[in-house]
Amino acid sequence: MKVLLINTSERMGGAAIAASRLLRALRADGIDAGLLVRDKQTEDKAVVPLRGRGRQMWNFLWERFVIWLHNGRKRSELFAVSLADTGNDVTKLPIFRAADVIHLHWVNQGMLSLPNISRILASGKHVVWTMHDMWPFTGICHYAGACTRYQNECGDCPYLHGSASEDLSTTVFRRKQRLYETARITFVAPSRWLAAEARKSTLLKDFPIEVIPNPIDTTIFRPQPLQKNALRAAMGWPEKKKLILFGAAKVSDERKGVNYFVQACHLLNTFYPETAATVAVVAVGKHADALKDRLPFSVYIPGYVRNEQQMANIYAAVDLYVTPSLEDNLPNTVMEAMACGLPCVGFQIGGIPELIDHLQNGYLARYRDAEDLATGIHRMLNPATYEALSRCAVQKVNDHYAEKIIATRYENLYHRLIQPQ
Repeated sequence: MKVLLINTSERMGGAAIAASRLLRALRADGIDAGLLVRDKQTEDKAVVPLRGRGRQMWNFLWERFVIWLHNGRKRSELFAVSLADTGNDVTKLPIFRAADVIHLHWVNQGMLSLPNISRILASGKHVVWTMHDMWPFTGICHYAGACTRYQNECGDCPYLHGSASEDLSTTVFRRKQRLYETARITFVAPSRWLAAEARKSTLLKDFPIEVIPNPIDTTIFRPQPLQKNALRAAMGWPEKKKLILFGAAKVSDERKGVNYFVQACHLLNTFYPETAATVAVVAVGKHADALKDRLPFSVYIPGYVRNEQQMANIYAAVDLYVTPSLEDNLPNTVMEAMACGLPCVGFQIGGIPELIDHLQNGYLARYRDAEDLATGIHRMLNPATYEALSRCAVQKVNDHYAEKIIATRYENLYHRLIQPQ
């Protein structure tokens, strides 16, 4: 059996990380798997980049330009939506022709257009599509927020300029309807939450939707309690402080909840001064420096994180991970932190409650409640319960998300498609 995974990037973004980990897990299990990407970041020979750098840049820029024209010329929301009006015909590539199963992941920003996906479906290959956000079943948005128009036909899109019952989101929604009418696709959601949202959309009401989480390499992301002080010393972080980790690809992204994190830290300082006196913050991601002027605690910035082992060492050096995300599927970062033995604090939203078991391996705060977030931080740093929380976090990941477990679930799915009962 030959499997071809397709994702826009090899390493940039949560979907890319998940796809790369699945590639590694499948190959370790003896599956002949490859990954086709637009942007390749490593020397892995199983990862094949598309040719034509100029064409790829044109595809990307053209779609951003069209979005810019329709969203009131707002740069801040250029990446909140995708149109899939530009892309690459991959069906003529040798790696595609040799595959038995085509496994789509995140294919936006000029990787695949809707006509490209139509050609993939017309090839007769078995197609699996892992949804890493809501885009496969909305008109154009990756996360719908409070909007429920995707359940019917979109329109009056909050990401577009003006107000119209039929707009660009409606147009793309209808294109997807036509694409899906005769399509044979098995959709996969990494979280039960995303699967439930997908089933609400008229686009996917007749499709099978499986729930298979993203995998994680537990040989890299693992507890290192004996190395904590050495790792802190190497990074120049204080040995005696309780270190809280906050991270995002772009810390200033409002969807990642940075404002709630800042509020929670100030409330922690006010209501739990005995805990606050022992706390410092480690911030990872673009624009992390901005937190230094906003928090009542010392802030340490490790800089650009180059690989998984470096990230695992950061988790091993801190005490708690806080993820106040306002919209999320099944965050890799929460899984990674838990695998390293960190209790996690997050809002009860999206797929986060599927990872965090309240008061067993972390704390689920009420949605958009900074005070409850502060309470969670305080409770998770309690020395009397910390070790038990840490053990439960590691056990949860090892039992449910280890690469071998997830690879086996996908292999079973592939075999069912190739050899139906």
